[in-house]
Amino acid sequence: FGPSAHRQFSSGGAYPNIPLSSPLPGVPKPVFATVDGQEKFETKVTRLDNGLQVASQNKFGQFCTVGILINSGSRYEAKYFSGIAHFLEKLAFSSTARFDNKDEILLTLEKHGGICDCQTSRDTTMYAVSADSKGLDTVVGLLAEVTLHPRLTDEEIEMTRMAVQFELEDLNMRPDPEPLLTEMIHEAAYRGNTVGLHRFCPSENIAKIDREVLHSYLRNYYTPDRMVLAGVGVEHEHLVECAEKYLLRAQPAWGSAGAVEVDRSVAQYTGGIVKLERDMSNVSLGPTPIPELTHIMVGLESCSFLEEDFIPFAVLNMMMGGGGSFSAGGPGKGMFSRLYLNVLNRHHWMYNATSYHHSYEDTGLLCIHASADPRQVREMVEIITKEFILMGGAVDAVELERAKTQLMSMLMMNLESRPVIFEDVGRQVLATCSRKLPHELCTLIRNVKPEDVRRVASKMLRGKPAVAALGDLTNLPTYEHIQAALASRDGRLPRTYRLFR
Repeated sequence: FGPSAHRQFSSGGAYPNIPLSSPLPGVPKPVFATVDGQEKFETKVTRLDNGLQVASQNKFGQFCTVGILINSGSRYEAKYFSGIAHFLEKLAFSSTARFDNKDEILLTLEKHGGICDCQTSRDTTMYAVSADSKGLDTVVGLLAEVTLHPRLTDEEIEMTRMAVQFELEDLNMRPDPEPLLTEMIHEAAYRGNTVGLHRFCPSENIAKIDREVLHSYLRNYYTPDRMVLAGVGVEHEHLVECAEKYLLRAQPAWGSAGAVEVDRSVAQYTGGIVKLERDMSNVSLGPTPIPELTHIMVGLESCSFLEEDFIPFAVLNMMMGGGGSFSAGGPGKGMFSRLYLNVLNRHHWMYNATSYHHSYEDTGLLCIHASADPRQVREMVEIITKEFILMGGAVDAVELERAKTQLMSMLMMNLESRPVIFEDVGRQVLATCSRKLPHELCTLIRNVKPEDVRRVASKMLRGKPAVAALGDLTNLPTYEHIQAALASRDGRLPRTYRLFR
């Protein structure tokens, strides 16, 4: 059969023994792509003659995300029936002057592999589309249609009333109370003004909102100077051309009369308590029902996202961390945030302890949500007030570095997603007419020192608390006692003495 075949290995004598750290002889020197500093990642912003801003980020790929962000939302509804922004969210991408129904819009997007969505928050309304970059002209034209030329037919408004009613019922029945508690804590913190107004349409207003009310609101807040057309994965010049074509001289469906009742109120933090007594024993039925819990959220005013202290507050929120006691990475499984180490690890009867930070253009709210059995509500509240007091104490260098690293990691991981970049570009340009790039934010995070965290926490603790409580509130301490605990040195609630138990 002939001699046996064998292979010459690189370590054999047939090849020169060249270490991997040295270039191979005879191979041309490689030429790598380079980036000249950070300017290649700059967010470009152009303001059109009518005041509308066009912002873009050059993230390359086949698909793009484009949308219109509008400085409107539930915080501007003081002079209207509350719930208009909620209605507009449900009415988005319905029939327009050019498209007879929602199906036509979806079919148009389908030709470019596109999807659409609308989301409203307390201060921003966002219409967004992700589609093939080649269909940019079609996408911008469609966005102009749905924002400026909605028909708002009687049938669509009636369907929206049903959708809103269903969402309200779902909000009150779902086992996870976090969205409802968030509404309640905002109502308590900003009693009757701006971000304290209801984000969801109250049931008594569902029948009152009609086309005339919607047009009145749209006339005041859907104006070019309150809009940003943002795009990720598009050529800036092309996006500006499309904006000039479809948005520069467009006449909206509600007429060209100027805005007359624009609300420019600044958020007024009031503090206070909002309680909702509810039987939570039958929230989850079945063979393994969720135990009956009482949910408490305690918050204090922080700062707006335009202030320098916003970054130390973000680090403090990450340092507090927390979550549910029954999770894939629950207590004893490597969680290092304070609410895991000091609360959930030490008090097995607590089902949840999570820190949240809500920040707006003129205010902010840092709060802790906790859940436990109704019989242990008083102990739970005292544990939370103690954690608030400890925020103003010593900050360990190791935990601070861990929190800063985690915050930077979360920021960069989120910005891997094109829709997240789009929202970041749009919101920053809407608020400041420019955008801080990720490397700038990371530099600000790295520069946070222990004294910065102590300073912002001490300043926060001087304010009145906001409290939201849901469930069986028999053992809930009074608001005055919670306020006294947060003003004390150790966070303890005042002792109560009862002759009869």
